[in-house]
Amino acid sequence: MTNYFQYGEKEIEHLKKADKELASVIEKVGIIQRPVIPDIFEALVHSIVGQQISAKAHQTVWERMLKELEKITPAAIDGLTHEKIQKFGITKRKAGYIKSVAQKVLTGEFDIHSLHGMPDGEVCARLSELDGIGVWTAEMLMIFSMQRPNVLSYGDLAIHRGLRMVYRQEKIDKETFNMYWKLYTPYASVASLYLWAVAGGAIEGMNDYVPEKSKR
Repeated sequence: MTNYFQYGEKEIEHLKKADKELASVIEKVGIIQRPVIPDIFEALVHSIVGQQISAKAHQTVWERMLKELEKITPAAIDGLTHEKIQKFGITKRKAGYIKSVAQKVLTGEFDIHSLHGMPDGEVCARLSELDGIGVWTAEMLMIFSMQRPNVLSYGDLAIHRGLRMVYRQEKIDKETFNMYWKLYTPYASVASLYLWAVAGGAIEGMNDYVPEKSKR
């Protein structure tokens, strides 16, 4: 059964009241169903597998792993050699990252369950300490595994594109970005779903911002 990021009328109404431009986007796009992987370890492995490969390749490799292991757990990964992991279509470096995460979880060096009780900043910092996990990946895990409600990723290019398109701006600097995050708080993750949709072409006729001087 596929799990989706959970949100509803409470989040939608807050965002619509907070910002008229985003309200218009929400009206046009409607409810968005984005799959999530609730198990954090499984989501970690899924994220590492998908780094720097196409969505199609990612899906193919992931299906091979699920067919072999049925469930992606630290113990299941620890029972595989680096070579076996690579045979799924995973690079040697990624195989090392995956084995490292599994071993740290099993030994207790990384307490994966404690993440649920941490504030967002601490979760991001702890996840980023793992091999192969940077800030952007940590933020995506916070949204698409932990379903943290208030994440807007400054390092995500599609988020920047969505902001430029919605607000007709040439560039989104950190100060402007933080302004929008505060505007969307406490439901910035839901706003992220709509910005990604806009960046992906969900609204016909809404294009990336082009300065007037560039149109001449």
